[in-house]
Amino acid sequence: MSAQADKQAGTTKKFGKGERSIPHTSEKASKYYPAEDDSKPKTVRKNIRPAKPRSSLQPGTILILLAGRFRGKRVILLKHLPQGVLLVTGPFKVNGVPLRRVNARYVIATSTKVDLSGIDEKVVDKVGSDDYFTREKSSKKKGEEAFFKQGEKPEKKQVAGGRAEDQRSVDKALLGNLKKEPFLLSYLSSTFSLRKGEKPHEMVF
Repeated sequence: MSAQADKQAGTTKKFGKGERSIPHTSEKASKYYPAEDDSKPKTVRKNIRPAKPRSSLQPGTILILLAGRFRGKRVILLKHLPQGVLLVTGPFKVNGVPLRRVNARYVIATSTKVDLSGIDEKVVDKVGSDDYFTREKSSKKKGEEAFFKQGEKPEKKQVAGGRAEDQRSVDKALLGNLKKEPFLLSYLSSTFSLRKGEKPHEMVF
C-alpha cells in the first residue's frame, strides 16, 4: 500500500487484543466555539387554509365590537378578508369608527342588515388589501436632537389624504341607505353595554 493510500485510509492502532483503524482528518477541530448558536429558520409544517366565516357574518350585517379601542361600538361589515379578518366601518360620520380590520372572533353579529348598494367595489377592494393598513416608519428623532425636544408637544398624526377620501366615498353611499330606515342612525351611534343581571347568552341581538 502506498503512503498516499495509507494516509486516506487512516492508521491502524492496537488497543489491547484488538485493532482499530483511525481515519485521518484534513482539518483539526476548532479550539474555540461561538458564544451563541446560529439561529436557523423554523420550519412550519402547517398549511395556511382560508378561514371559513360564520354563517351570520354576511356583508351588510351590523356587528358589535367586543375588543379593541372601539369596543361596544356598532359597525357595518363590508367584506370578508383572508385569515378570519373582517373589514368594517362605523360609518365614521355616525360613531367615529373608521375603515378598519377586526378579528371575527371578537364580534357579535346582530339580526339587523344594511343595504350596501352604491358603494364602489374598487374602493372596498383597495381598502381590503394588506398594503393599505401597513404603518409608515416613524421618523423619531434620536440622540441630542431628541433630548432638546423633550419639553415640546408631540406632533399631531395626520391621516393620509387617500384614506380620508376612501372613507368619505364609503360613508356617502352608506349614509344615503341608512337615512331610509328610521332609527338606524341612532342605533349605530349608541354603544352596547351590559347592566347588572343581564345575561348575554340569553339575549337575542
